[in-house]
Amino acid sequence: MKKQIGAAILLTAMMAQGQTPLADGWSRSLTKPEAKGSVEFLFPEQVNLPANKPTTVALHFRVAPGIHINSHTPKDEFLIPTVFSVPEGTGVRLEGATYPAGEVITLPLDPKEKLSVYSEEFVILARLTASPGDHLVEARLRYQACDNNACMPPRNLTVAVDVVGKTGNRE
Repeated sequence: MKKQIGAAILLTAMMAQGQTPLADGWSRSLTKPEAKGSVEFLFPEQVNLPANKPTTVALHFRVAPGIHINSHTPKDEFLIPTVFSVPEGTGVRLEGATYPAGEVITLPLDPKEKLSVYSEEFVILARLTASPGDHLVEARLRYQACDNNACMPPRNLTVAVDVVGKTGNRE
């Protein structure tokens, strides 16, 4: 009887902390890890482009340890792809983007399912055209972060870049 009461107290305490017991004795969090900060824009903060000429800019990102995000071309139609975009009316136009190939992984929960993901650091090559002048662009990276047990809701990361469209007369 004392063991049952002790087990019930332990179970209640674990559940109050968001933990759940598993048959193998391990516990897993019932709450999903916080996605905030799971992807960080590293650089560049400023780029100089020839005005009105499409130019490729390498945008560097880092995914937090223990987290992965779906690649631009996830293996399942229900997974949310990583997509870079530039809002209209900023003086800068996104002509296209080249995404890295995703790393193919399997998760312990379902070793048969293959996922295409980004982890650690990755680079998106954005082909941008800027009108003449200085443009502070708040571009966006939409992604879905996951760990080995759960996926978080999709998020948008602001990618702030100062884009200077230079004409031939200005240096």
